[in-house]
Amino acid sequence: MDNLDSIFSDDWGADHRSGVAAVIGRPNVGKSTLINAILGQKIAIVTAKPQTTRRRQLGIYTAPGAQILFADTPGIHHPHTRLGEYMLRAAYDALEDADVILWVVDSSQAPNSEDRRIAARLENLAAPKLLILNKADLAGDERNRGRYQALVNCHRALPTSAKEKQGIDELVHCLTPLLPLGPRYYPAEQASGADMRFIAAEIIREKIIELTSEEIPHAVAVEINRFKEKANLTIIEAFIYVERDSQKGIIIGRRGRMMKRIGIDARADLEKLLETQVHLETRVKMLKNWRGNEQFMRRLGYKIPRRHTD
Repeated sequence: MDNLDSIFSDDWGADHRSGVAAVIGRPNVGKSTLINAILGQKIAIVTAKPQTTRRRQLGIYTAPGAQILFADTPGIHHPHTRLGEYMLRAAYDALEDADVILWVVDSSQAPNSEDRRIAARLENLAAPKLLILNKADLAGDERNRGRYQALVNCHRALPTSAKEKQGIDELVHCLTPLLPLGPRYYPAEQASGADMRFIAAEIIREKIIELTSEEIPHAVAVEINRFKEKANLTIIEAFIYVERDSQKGIIIGRRGRMMKRIGIDARADLEKLLETQVHLETRVKMLKNWRGNEQFMRRLGYKIPRRHTD
């Protein structure tokens, strides 16, 4: 990313800006890819399959005169499980906490019913909004930009390509003055609000989603059972949960080949992130209908509200 120092003050003083930018949109429009591009490093997992992001995750961008807390959110969709209901609520809750809202859309496609539903929700919110016309590098109808702009009143519409890292500087330039004056909440070197156990589980889940068939992505969960750091070695033991025995067989693969490949790919990313060697052990377990099991989801860290009974 180009040098952005010109728009920031030279020190952290009275004119320092900070706040939360909620990144919202329907599944697979590139929200997580966009945040990774802004931060210049991978803090959110990315796959080509929808609903990869399951809970709100904080990406922290720090410059000399500003600190932007990007809230990555699950894609807005019609939920079919208790987990899906939680994901939708997590996305909408992020809007209530936001100082600025980044509505990310796939500009290579015309708005659909999910986009219109999001726009209706945004219309009643007071926070300033930026319309992020992502995937601008892909061929599409040039009228799409106007179609999205007509749906909601936004401060600016910005074309980007998160994948190609295009339009990122302009986005940060436009976003920063919209933030309120405030202090720096996190150390400058910190890029994520998540702990390493969560990030490790997400990386393993990302590799499973990338390497397995259509029925697996939504049915898989990863829990870190052991995370121990030594001088130049990190020991990680992970449990991989699925909902059916057939899914367990897919992840293990013939003669364990799929599991081995998942481990190799996950270990490579983990070693790069942790800057140590990684000893990774994985076990696959079957837990029927875990996406409807509120107690289990809370154990995984999802803040599922308890249902009240009369």
